[in-house]
Amino acid sequence: MRAYDIIKKKRDGQDLSKDELSAFLGNYLKGEVSDYQVSAFLMAVFLKGMTTEEMVNMTEIMLESGSRIDLSDIPGPKIDKHSTGGVGDKVSLVLVPLVASAGVVVPMMSGRGLGHTGGTVDKLESIPGFRTTLSVKEFKDILSKIGCAMIGQSEEIAPLDRRLYALRDVTATVESIPLIASSIMSKKLSKGIDGLVLDVKVGRGAFMKDLEGARRLAKTMTEIGNSFGVKTAALLTDMNEPLGMAIGNSLEVREAIDALKGKGPQDLMEVTLHLGALMLKLGGIEESLEAGKGRLIRLIEDGSALERFIKMIELHGGNPKIVERPTLLPYSCLSIDITSQESGYIQSMDAEAVGVASMILGAGRERMDSIIDPAAGIILKKKVGDFVERGEILCSFCTADDALGEKAREIFLNAIKFGERPPANRRFLEKRRLIIDTIEEVKN
Repeated sequence: MRAYDIIKKKRDGQDLSKDELSAFLGNYLKGEVSDYQVSAFLMAVFLKGMTTEEMVNMTEIMLESGSRIDLSDIPGPKIDKHSTGGVGDKVSLVLVPLVASAGVVVPMMSGRGLGHTGGTVDKLESIPGFRTTLSVKEFKDILSKIGCAMIGQSEEIAPLDRRLYALRDVTATVESIPLIASSIMSKKLSKGIDGLVLDVKVGRGAFMKDLEGARRLAKTMTEIGNSFGVKTAALLTDMNEPLGMAIGNSLEVREAIDALKGKGPQDLMEVTLHLGALMLKLGGIEESLEAGKGRLIRLIEDGSALERFIKMIELHGGNPKIVERPTLLPYSCLSIDITSQESGYIQSMDAEAVGVASMILGAGRERMDSIIDPAAGIILKKKVGDFVERGEILCSFCTADDALGEKAREIFLNAIKFGERPPANRRFLEKRRLIIDTIEEVKN
């Protein structure tokens, strides 16, 4: 069948067989199908969608386009975690050594940040000497020694996905759930894992803004994972306001260290412990989420999780002294206090706008080739539900350029809405509803 026929068939809303998808995408990798034809195909998928069978086939084709990492010789349950990204989301920095100290092997492959959301690789590389570009052998050696390793995305993994994503980025087809799901899952399933926990962020600071779309994406990825024999579950978590108090690479590493010392912000710890407990459940370490949370809390309290983090830094070539001397991390020479222009209770804090302000300060990338400042970012002093007096400090900007601070200031202040009374969901000492839903369809 010609490329034209494949495009026309999907344009008309018809299902494509695995052979049809494989031939079309395989010929694209060979250079026999053009970028403009694949762009038309991606738009057809964006408009007409895909069945679960098509998405599973698409995932498998992308998976088979590159190398796989065999972890079968490493003992213990191999459970990975993936977040769709958010503002202040340093969960992986805390979660990986914490869960590994409980007996789960965590082989994490992460990406860099783009736009208002931060990337785990950028945070790790703010640690002096920390290497995220490792060979498969180095990756497996670290996993064998301490049960956890965190690397950047390899060029050998799912090369078809990289080419398709580059086209999606310039053809307004990024937001397609079938394309998002197959892209994420093709990379995650390349490592021979036994289980996967997905953190699907939803809200103003998330990629998925609406709950219905986030739930559909979570369910789709869960179905794909389970269809490959990988126990997969997903959490829908709130991203309407930033997670934790630090936004920016080295700033978030500092906050992650505090969390591993038992001094992390409540919202960060709630999400981390829930995800971690779900990983322990999928790995057969604990039978219930409550038991899992209890075990993880004890591992923080007795220092086991922090010790695992220190060992991970050492084996990745980083300076472990940052744990006791955070001043060894990149530090901004300029700190600008942003004060409130009015008095009242903070009703909302637009996470996306806060992320954009942090990006402007130098903490993020507007384009993939942008250079980031690892020391730049925002330290929040107030969050939703807090009462603020006019002139009181809302946050501190960390930046190398005062002019950037002025540009970010207006964006940050416009992100905050005030009211005379606490917001409706905080009036009776209610906590922020961070865990919105759990999607768990584990197939044994």
